[in-house]
Amino acid sequence: MQITLQYFDGCPNWETAADRLTVIAAERSDVTVSRQLIETQEEAEALDFRGSPTLLADGVPLFPAPEAPPGLSCRVYLTPAGLAGSPTTEQIRDAIRTVEAGIR
Repeated sequence: MQITLQYFDGCPNWETAADRLTVIAAERSDVTVSRQLIETQEEAEALDFRGSPTLLADGVPLFPAPEAPPGLSCRVYLTPAGLAGSPTTEQIRDAIRTVEAGIR
C-alpha cells in the first residue's frame, strides 16, 4: 500500500503526521510512504487537496473531509485527546485497516 502525505510548507502539523507514518511503515513491510508538497491554490484545487496534512492510501483519503474546500490550509482532526493537527498513530492504523477491508 502506498501512503501519500500531502502538505504545504506553511503547516506545522505535517511533520507530526510524517513521524507517525514512519512508525507505521516500520511495522508493515507492505506500506510505503511518500510526501507530496502542494505549493499553490491551483494545485490544491486540481488535486482536491483539503488541507494539511492529508493522508491518502493508494489515492483514497484516509480521513475524508468533504465539507472542507480545497486549499492551502491546516486541517484539524478529532482525536481521543481532543482536537489536534494530526491524527494519532492508532487512528492512522485504523483508517488503513478500514481502507484495506474495503469499508469505504
